Amino acid sequence: MATRETYKRSELKKSNPLLTKFRTTIETAFYGNNMHEVTDIADAYELAKNADGVIVTDLPVLHTAELGLPNHAKVLVENGGKIFGRTARARRTIGENKEEDEILEGIVRDVIYKNRKRYYYKTSGYVGLDEEFMVKAHIALPEGNENNLYSWLLNFQWDNKEYKDMYAKSKTYDDGDIYIYGDPDWRHPDYPLGLALFEPDKNVACILGMQYFGEFKKGTLTLAWGTGHRNGFVACHGGLKQFKLNDGASYVASFFGLSGSGKSTLTHSKHENKYEIKVLHDDAFLIDLKDGSSIALEPAYFDKTQDYPADHPEQDYFVTVQNVGVTKDEDGKIVLVTEDIRNGNGRTVKSRYSTPNRVDRFSEPINAVYWIMKDDSLPPLVKVDNAVLAATFGTTLATKRSTAETIKKGESRDMLVIEPFANPFRVYPLAEDYAGFKELLEHDEVDCYIINTGFFLDKKIPKEVTLGVIESVVEGSGEFKPFGDVPHLSYLSVAGFDPDITDKDYRKLVKTRMQMRKDYLDEFNEAHQDLPIPEESIHSLQEVIDAL
Repeated sequence: MATRETYKRSELKKSNPLLTKFRTTIETAFYGNNMHEVTDIADAYELAKNADGVIVTDLPVLHTAELGLPNHAKVLVENGGKIFGRTARARRTIGENKEEDEILEGIVRDVIYKNRKRYYYKTSGYVGLDEEFMVKAHIALPEGNENNLYSWLLNFQWDNKEYKDMYAKSKTYDDGDIYIYGDPDWRHPDYPLGLALFEPDKNVACILGMQYFGEFKKGTLTLAWGTGHRNGFVACHGGLKQFKLNDGASYVASFFGLSGSGKSTLTHSKHENKYEIKVLHDDAFLIDLKDGSSIALEPAYFDKTQDYPADHPEQDYFVTVQNVGVTKDEDGKIVLVTEDIRNGNGRTVKSRYSTPNRVDRFSEPINAVYWIMKDDSLPPLVKVDNAVLAATFGTTLATKRSTAETIKKGESRDMLVIEPFANPFRVYPLAEDYAGFKELLEHDEVDCYIINTGFFLDKKIPKEVTLGVIESVVEGSGEFKPFGDVPHLSYLSVAGFDPDITDKDYRKLVKTRMQMRKDYLDEFNEAHQDLPIPEESIHSLQEVIDAL
């Protein structure tokens, strides 16, 4: 078995590192008389279909047999209220503030006690879709949240016979199963945005006061990514695809960016069928540092619906939908109103069958890392040929927020912000991610690029240009030119988007953006003197700044 679900009685002692106060509190709640286990996804569908607030559309679910659903299953809709994105400010991690830990652990015990008379559902599934990495996960949600329970089983892998047998043969890791306890109805004056409390190295979380499905999805992934990180993998919030060229050569590319940056578009693009394309995933995967192979963590996709109007073929693969409108069509059938008309961040759990060329593992090593940045000082594609500088650009990945996230007061979605490795869900030191990506980028076969999917200066970079520069790299046909005197950087020449490195104003803009990155690292290290980003990283940026 991959992770620990049971123990010998001789192990049930205080010295067992898995038996911490918080983990034991959460796991214990799963065995109460108020907990009712859902073991089959078809039962989860029936519960969700009949839940208050859920809308049963007239849109049929495709591939019901493969998904384990009734053949009459329909797409289900459930909408939340004011908050329709992730709320990073509600996150807390055990160990960061010991005084607050005592308060929070008491709050959690009180929540569980008060909920002892509430009817709860619990279920189990798997995160990781290959015998080399599978983690068993358990979630508990109160009655009234059946659609989130059903969506969770769809998004990850429910416990059917095929995966039960695979899990029994999977590699063993010295970690416990994931346990997540939720109560979206919880309210507390000291935590008006809710509370997501994690003990990451013990694979446990409690998510309170938040109903958005993305909190439960990313909460689960947070713990799975952490497990992978502890066991020799690079944890990746991005997309991964393989190009098969006409000569049989393989090119495996990874794309790292926040939701809305274009990572899903780049991952799923068929490139006008110029190549045979296989997709691992567009959101969550692991890369093995030993051999560069990769493993998908989820079978489904949690996709934005704004680009999928009523007649779009992608709607055929929707299973559950959140934050969207509903109306009747000319035949009186209940259908979706997408394109973010009702509110921002309309979302769907979309089945893996929307991608006919899906795989769950690439044995071939990764060939390229693309940092997706919406930084208007950069041309469409920049190559970074030094592992330290490449990892540093990942650490200082600059982009813009999307409606998938609840932004801070005073922050604009047009502001350029830094989100290291496009992963706001990290629960281990950033310096460790830097080290992992640097080690990956030191592999001879791995190249690094910065790809700009926003504006270059005042000119929007079309999707066709973005796809074209990727194809130039895959085919080895593009012309890279030196980025002035800047060490380790070159850019792909693209008509209409070539930078004028001799222009003083342009050099000043690039220098300002590089200084922004260095300032971020300086401030980070000042605040994290116990686990700073290595000085070599800051020095690599200073070299770029000095050359400008």
